[in-house]
Amino acid sequence: MFSLKPKEGGATLPPPPPPKNALLKAGIALSLILILGLVYNAYTKHTGLEERIGFLEHQLADQTDQMKAVKKHATDLGSDIEVVTKKLGVTTQELTASRRFAEKLQAEQEKAKRELASEIATKASTTEVAANVAAVRQEASTKVAEVQQNAESKIGTVSGEVKTVAANLDATRRDLADSRREITDVKTSLSAQIARNAGELSELRRKGERDYFEFDLPKPKKNEMTRIADIQLQLRKTDPKKAKYDVLIQVDDSKLEKKDRTANEPVQFLVGRDKLRYEIVVNFVDKDRVRGYLSAPKDKALAAERPQFRP
Repeated sequence: MFSLKPKEGGATLPPPPPPKNALLKAGIALSLILILGLVYNAYTKHTGLEERIGFLEHQLADQTDQMKAVKKHATDLGSDIEVVTKKLGVTTQELTASRRFAEKLQAEQEKAKRELASEIATKASTTEVAANVAAVRQEASTKVAEVQQNAESKIGTVSGEVKTVAANLDATRRDLADSRREITDVKTSLSAQIARNAGELSELRRKGERDYFEFDLPKPKKNEMTRIADIQLQLRKTDPKKAKYDVLIQVDDSKLEKKDRTANEPVQFLVGRDKLRYEIVVNFVDKDRVRGYLSAPKDKALAAERPQFRP
């Protein structure tokens, strides 16, 4: 290497170009480096590929071993199924044999029962058993006699009580029949003693057995009641052609409705705690109006059908 120094007062000269051998060596070195890189890369890929192939071969061997194990398990399972099937056949045979043996035991048991019953019947005919049977029969007869005697005694007592009750019941029935007859007689007498006009009503008043109150009852415009003596009446409907009417009777705090009643028909009802028998008779039925009378007992105490004791 050398350098040219410029002359004093002259221009600077450019450096000389490198020689051709140096460039060639540099190119060869670079080519070698590239070739070595490619070789190393190929070697690395080859090594990785071999490792991957080895890993896959190892997995294939494991799967082959697993398939062999599955096949062996299936073969063992088939053998077990065959064994179970054979055992099932044996169990069915054993069950059939057991049933036959049970039936045989039951038949032998029934035979033993019959033989035992026959033996007991045979022994019962002996003297000892006959004596015991006679004693038992005697004891049973004695107890039956005692029970029968006690029963007859109790039956006699009950019969006496029943007779007493029957006598009281007959007396009560007679009293009730008499009361019914008296009530029927009262009803009959009241029905027979009705007045169809003013003259007959005057005749009943002269007898003095009951009190009579005449009324002329119109149909109210509202639900009003008309007081007659100690009761209240309300005319509900009239039918002059058929001589029929409907009337509402208020007694104390209760109301009685009488429907389809005809003229000169006695309408009876009970009033008060003593059940006094009252009676109304309608003689004339007009349009929205009726006329008649109310009959009430004069002697309250004597006419009471159900007297009650008051404190």
